[in-house]
Amino acid sequence: MKVTRTALALTVGALAPALLLATPALAAGSAAAPAKVAAVTAGESPYDTMSDAELRAEVTRVLAANPGRSVTSAANEALAGTTEDVRTFLKTGLAKARDTDNAFTIVKLLADPNTGKGVRREANRVLSGTAADRAEFLKTGLAKAQDEDNKFAILKLLATKPGKGVTREANKALDGTPADRTAFLKTGLRLAQAEDDRVETFRILARPGLSDALRAAAEKALEGTPEDLRHFITVGQFQV
Repeated sequence: MKVTRTALALTVGALAPALLLATPALAAGSAAAPAKVAAVTAGESPYDTMSDAELRAEVTRVLAANPGRSVTSAANEALAGTTEDVRTFLKTGLAKARDTDNAFTIVKLLADPNTGKGVRREANRVLSGTAADRAEFLKTGLAKAQDEDNKFAILKLLATKPGKGVTREANKALDGTPADRTAFLKTGLRLAQAEDDRVETFRILARPGLSDALRAAAEKALEGTPEDLRHFITVGQFQV
């Protein structure tokens, strides 16, 4: 492990590795392209020239994309109204409702105690920004901030001087892609820790004068899950 990583790791505050969040369905996306767009003059919306059937088809496409609650509610309300209600929804109401959903998604992130510092910083920044800021955050910024938090979580882990398996996989993740770091924190860490715990359990079994009770507990842990091994190493061996 490089010296620069160690130095940085020692300064990392307590961070909980957050699971790779899937990009919320509420994230801003463009409504489906109009089925038919007539020639549009300067300052005119393409929706101004659409028929009632065409406008309602556009709203149906929006609903088919499984949008958030605000968009769904506003879209259904528009469909229950007049042609002008539908037109107004597509021209201005959709964007407002989509931003409401985006803001709600960001607030939920902030309410999650597992959300890291990087995500919190960027989430608070865009909440006080524009609708475009919030849409861009959910589209690309969230993933970047999450990776920043994942890096710090891995560095914090390395600062505890873990076993060879965890150290090897952690450094591999740091040298890899954001997906590699997410996968390490989600599943790779558990497996690498089990590898180290298994080695330590065999060391315990190799001790001279080992009691029958401790031997039985170690062998039982080896036959169990990674969580069984972790419990034996951190708690079980001392209870025996």
